[in-house]
Amino acid sequence: MVEDMVSSTAIKQTSLLIAGDTVPTKSNASLFSEGIVDALVDDGILKLLGDSSYKILNLEAPLVNRESPIEKAGPALAAPTNTVFGLQRLGVDAVCLANNHIMDQGSLGLESTFGALEGAGIKYFGAGNRLADAQAPFSIDIGKKRIGIYACAEHEFSIAGNDSPGANPFNPLSSLGSIRNLKSDCDVVVVLYHGGKEHYRYPSPLLRERCRAIVDSGADVVVCQHSHCVGCEENWHDGTIVYGQGNFLFDRQDSEFWATGLLIEVVIEDGTKVIYHPVVKDGGSVRLANKEENDEVMRAFWERSEKIKCPGFVEAEYKSFARAYLRNYLSAVVPGARTLLFRALNKICGGRLVEKMFGKRPLLSLQNFIECEAHSELFLTGIRAMIDEGKNSRVQ
Repeated sequence: MVEDMVSSTAIKQTSLLIAGDTVPTKSNASLFSEGIVDALVDDGILKLLGDSSYKILNLEAPLVNRESPIEKAGPALAAPTNTVFGLQRLGVDAVCLANNHIMDQGSLGLESTFGALEGAGIKYFGAGNRLADAQAPFSIDIGKKRIGIYACAEHEFSIAGNDSPGANPFNPLSSLGSIRNLKSDCDVVVVLYHGGKEHYRYPSPLLRERCRAIVDSGADVVVCQHSHCVGCEENWHDGTIVYGQGNFLFDRQDSEFWATGLLIEVVIEDGTKVIYHPVVKDGGSVRLANKEENDEVMRAFWERSEKIKCPGFVEAEYKSFARAYLRNYLSAVVPGARTLLFRALNKICGGRLVEKMFGKRPLLSLQNFIECEAHSELFLTGIRAMIDEGKNSRVQ
């Protein structure tokens, strides 16, 4: 049963409060490190945090005092270790580390994060010094109920290996089995899935398929984080899937996507009930949405949730989004695509120069390399080997 309630609703005793992506940034790191939480969040959020039985969030950056970023695509995040004091003062009980940034500062950054959290008495899950540790589920007792939490992430630059540290990857074989096992030991299972496309408010067909399979394996609630925007909800069989929670405290961008997020309250009594509490970004801080903002966020949320019920909508919407986004991927692998000359020529071609450089046969080859399991595995293994060798100047 899922229910939309205004933000002032009192939280029941048997409840789990889930906050989204959180990173101490330059605008608020000092507030975190000094524990000035009433400048980070407003009284309404403080009350929600104080009234809830257990509080978790996704910690999206390693905690280190000396940065040593890994080589990767995209930004390498980090926050000082003393910012953990702010999490402690907020009353955070545990943090999820299964995300695409937790290895941004390498294995030493992960160890530093573990140490900072342990020193603050904050538990963590979803990452470890090796795959077996990262895969370990997390369970808590709330009242007379046992709650199991399973956290996993899509494959980027943060994933643990058999003998290497990192985040727990989603694996259709092992992850679904772990969720089934967790359900056999717990009254309620919550899965935090770090994936989906940034700034896209709907599920992709693959994400929907995975989340439905997660519910069918025993999850009562699935929360997709990582997209940095509020998405939509699907009720699948006996479970609730949230396709996009949005951020909690993450002041990296100012856009319509980053402007709002959801605090998700999972009430565990006679069954499981999900309640949404919209929050609004205010510079480096966040506050509960007022009534007008609350109504607008939830109106759009439920509208999207109705749309994905329509046969073919998820596929058609994602195809349109993918077609528009394709040039970003093609540009990333074309040498010189970011030079001034190329940009000038691209403007003359109406922004389609990169697409014109790829004929049908090269695109068919790319499709085969990515889509076919044998080719994809070989392609990726070869790329990793080439990067590890570091001998080709184009890779350095």
